[in-house]
Amino acid sequence: MDERNENKNQLNIELKEEVAQGIYSNLAIITHSASEFVLDFVRVMPGMPKADVKSRIILAPAHAKRLLAALKDNIAKYEAVHGTIKEPGGEGGNIPLNFGGPTAQA
Repeated sequence: MDERNENKNQLNIELKEEVAQGIYSNLAIITHSASEFVLDFVRVMPGMPKADVKSRIILAPAHAKRLLAALKDNIAKYEAVHGTIKEPGGEGGNIPLNFGGPTAQA
């Protein structure tokens, strides 16, 4: 295969500085329809009764399934190096929204 054919199959991905900073999320809400999966990433803060969606990703079902496979693969690789990831509340437990710390008082 010559260099021209290799360049045709190459995808250049640009990561802009403002996106590279990332957005912290500690809650994901996933919904779906017949044609798409919607992933809303939320940041919940302790003591705050409201949380805003920080980012929304919309995927075709096939892409959602590929994302699931990629996450499973990466979690397995992570756990092979760092040990099992422990989930709050145990297997299938509820995620605490109070962050487990004391409630602040003024």
